[in-house]
Amino acid sequence: MSEAEDVRRISLSLPDTSEKIAWSMPTFRVAGKMFATMPENETSIAVRCPKEERDELVLAEPDKFWIADHEAAFAWVRVRLAALEDEGELRDILVDSWRQAAPPRLLDAYPELGAPGAG
Repeated sequence: MSEAEDVRRISLSLPDTSEKIAWSMPTFRVAGKMFATMPENETSIAVRCPKEERDELVLAEPDKFWIADHEAAFAWVRVRLAALEDEGELRDILVDSWRQAAPPRLLDAYPELGAPGAG
């Protein structure tokens, strides 16, 4: 089971990442571009996810992933922290979202984070 402090620690360990409060919740940004938020009293996270993959995730694991109504038109998915298997799964999810928001200069500078399945 992962917790908000795990999200914060892992997110802030990624290159050029900062935390900023927006919409009364913690958000994490790479080079100023948001890649994760912690809504629902920090019991879940919202992360970037291509819509096709997002829909597959929600169908395959509805207890873990869901789509918030106001995010349905965007490439974001919600993740219940308590449903995650371990910290490794949380890290994989956060790194994948970071990768989608990171500028090419960071992906080039950190190739271990730049390829799908890395991290």
